[in-house]
Amino acid sequence: MRWFHFGLMTVLAMLTASAAQADGGPIGAPGAHHLAITLVAESTTPAAGSTVTVALATVPEAGWHGYWENPGDAGFPAKLEWKLPNGVTASDPVYPVPGRLVVADLMNYVFEKPYAPLVTLKVPAGLAAGTALPITLHTTYLVCSATVCVPEAADLSLSLTVGDGAIAPDTQARFDAWRRAVPKPLDAKGVFQRSDGRIRIAIPYPAGAALKDAYFYPVTTGLLDYNAPQSVSQDGDRLVVETKAGAAGGAGPLVGVLQIGAQQGLRVTANAGTVAATAATSTVPTGGVLMATLIAFAGAMLGGLILNIMPCVFPILSLKALSLARGHLDEGAARREALAYTGGVVAVCVGLGAAILALRAGGTAVGWAFQLQDPRAIVVLLLLTVALSLNLGGLFEIPTPQFVNRSGGAGGAFATGALAAFIATPCTGPFMGAALGAALVLPWPAALAVFAGLGLGLAIPFLALGFVPALRKRLPKPGAWMETFRHILSVPMWLTALALAWVLGRQAGVNGLILGLGAALFAGFALWIGGRRQARGLAFGWGALIALLVVTIGGAALVSRAPAKAAVAEAGSEPFTEARLDTLRKAGRPVFVYFTADWCLTCKVNEKAAIETDATRKAFADHKVAVLLGDWTNGDATMGRFIEAHNRAGVPLYLYYAPGAAEPRVLPQVLTPGILAAL
Repeated sequence: MRWFHFGLMTVLAMLTASAAQADGGPIGAPGAHHLAITLVAESTTPAAGSTVTVALATVPEAGWHGYWENPGDAGFPAKLEWKLPNGVTASDPVYPVPGRLVVADLMNYVFEKPYAPLVTLKVPAGLAAGTALPITLHTTYLVCSATVCVPEAADLSLSLTVGDGAIAPDTQARFDAWRRAVPKPLDAKGVFQRSDGRIRIAIPYPAGAALKDAYFYPVTTGLLDYNAPQSVSQDGDRLVVETKAGAAGGAGPLVGVLQIGAQQGLRVTANAGTVAATAATSTVPTGGVLMATLIAFAGAMLGGLILNIMPCVFPILSLKALSLARGHLDEGAARREALAYTGGVVAVCVGLGAAILALRAGGTAVGWAFQLQDPRAIVVLLLLTVALSLNLGGLFEIPTPQFVNRSGGAGGAFATGALAAFIATPCTGPFMGAALGAALVLPWPAALAVFAGLGLGLAIPFLALGFVPALRKRLPKPGAWMETFRHILSVPMWLTALALAWVLGRQAGVNGLILGLGAALFAGFALWIGGRRQARGLAFGWGALIALLVVTIGGAALVSRAPAKAAVAEAGSEPFTEARLDTLRKAGRPVFVYFTADWCLTCKVNEKAAIETDATRKAFADHKVAVLLGDWTNGDATMGRFIEAHNRAGVPLYLYYAPGAAEPRVLPQVLTPGILAAL
């Protein structure tokens, strides 16, 4: 009886909605809507020839729910009728991952909490700035409680104006969160097989990737029994979903959404074929996650170890090694300093990793070294490197707080390790990207372990010196050479400062660069005053310290990002956009895509040594390879999501799309002309 009652109410609601739509009249009582829908544009000033995303921000009344694109056994999805200016087109809506609600033995795919289907509007090229774009939408939909369904309608509108495509930060954050809830398309095809009233679906999925609350929501109707239990098992690099087959036949394809976590999913297309049975279990074995974590941990350690030879880290490591070479520390003190240095390095790496995971969980697309996308952080780093360069050059000695003296040097070692880790972030190691990218799809405890592995790798040389006396004995004996070597170490640190000044100029323009250099000049003057006091046997002086603090805070506060400019690609390449990539792939062109940033040392080395060479240009021209450049210097949410979709935590990322290939080939993070010529 409950099934009949609910089904009858649903049928009546659908008939009422259809009749009202045919008559052109309103549906539902005015002011009595159980779904509050607001039309929100990501940018109210979209650029001509671009796209703009529009969200149907929907808030269900408590106890009521709206429906997904496939409503399940009952209900119907929302119908959207757009009225758009000439030349403007609207895509089909993309929905977030739904929830499940069983009423009277009927499975419903619903939204009981706020949600936002997203629609992409394409703005035609050639429109003059200031052109008005009035957007109106008439939507009819079904909203239900556990006992009754009510058809409703809403008339919504937006006023857009052709402009520069600017997006307000708060609006960007909202859309980032909404996009995170939308299933990402899975490029690789799945396979499904119907046999003996059952259906098995094999979906490509890495064995070590995070998976929680797995469930398959079918978009294609009739091939699955919606209310039947599902079993999900991991079989190598695939998931196998098995459940009762639906009444409909057909050879597919089968389209659906695989839920892989809370508000996370993959949009899957599966073709008919043969799927071998597995020993089905309802949970995914944890061994795959453990193995993936160990592999990523090892890769991160190796990347951290390589960071020690980078110009921004090597001088700091050398200074600590020189302190051991002086031989004034006993075995216990050497080990304590080594552990403290390691603690500082690991603390910063884990802290930065935790910040990335937290920001991503909040819907912000950020990656490793995200702080370098802010010119204020560049100013602080510039002043730090200038101070270290002057210290290595002998202008002053870093003042030691009393608590450091009481802790036997452990406090200073911890601070030195923290500094080394912080300024190492621009020097991305060649094995780091894959490891940190893997961390972003692992459970958060495993992800933090990977970031800790990066810190441990960075600290290994000094850790070994502290715990292996034989290594310390191999260090050169103390002498006058140490002071000369210290001065030599200031050279790579000055080069790091020059690189940071160049990045600051790129981000903040000439005015920002002058401000940063001026702050460095005043900071150097304050350090000179402190150094002069130290030469007379006095303390560094609170006046100099306060002056340094004021200069640092003032410089960071006053600098601002320069107005955005159109991306300028290297000769023979084009700025990256997903639309341009799709166009080139549909035309059958091979495509090489590389993502870079001005603050990424590995990126710049690869570009000068392999990408921007005559041999590579000739090879690409001979094979008609299109080249797209993605500049992530200042951060870009859309580009960040694209990078994240390829399991990378940041730049560099190099992709090669062969003609007709379903997925790109991910190239190594250390490139040679030979690798590119062989594409």
